Amino acid sequence: MTPAKPPQTAKSPRRAVAAADRTRQPTEVRRRLIVEAAVPLIAERGYAAVGVRDVAAAAGVSVGTVTYHFGSVQEILSEAMVLHIERYYSDLSEAAEQAAGGAEALRLLVDALFTEDTDRHWRMWFDYWNAGDQGNDEAFARGQAQRYEAWHQQIRALAERGVTDGEFTGDDLDGFTARFAALADGLALQRLRQAPPLSTEDARRHLNRLIETELVRRPPG
Repeated sequence: MTPAKPPQTAKSPRRAVAAADRTRQPTEVRRRLIVEAAVPLIAERGYAAVGVRDVAAAAGVSVGTVTYHFGSVQEILSEAMVLHIERYYSDLSEAAEQAAGGAEALRLLVDALFTEDTDRHWRMWFDYWNAGDQGNDEAFARGQAQRYEAWHQQIRALAERGVTDGEFTGDDLDGFTARFAALADGLALQRLRQAPPLSTEDARRHLNRLIETELVRRPPG
């Protein structure tokens, strides 16, 4: 006779436990979890190729949880892009601030803008701008304008630092800033599309040439 098996304690499904835990999390924590999960998806696939199911799967939550906290896929992806962009440029600013002077800071900025790992950033940057053309969200448009204005201010501050420290001469820092930002965007787009082919080294060389041409180094002494 086969001995009777001892009774087993019923276990709650793992999904149910996870759902209960998620219910106790503050709303901002759950929203952040979803947004954080969306960042690498956009970087790898592009904004247009990511759907709500993809985000839910990456975040480990149900589709219903995602739609409860966000009104649309665009809202999720827009917040994810903003999060990534703010982190990226915050890191650039921190590195530049630690430089010995304006000239070194600009060089570090150029080096950081074009590496073998920055194609993902540039893809998200252009997706972010394209997302603004897909609706009439005034708050989103204002956020875009503020972000680009902050980027311009960062470039100008580094150039002005070089002039103040006596490293450069330059009488059109606003013009230099506009041309630097435009050239960086153009080179990034060419880099992504490779039409014509562009290496990271050549992209850096073009930007450094602009700096050398417009911000003339003062002779020592």
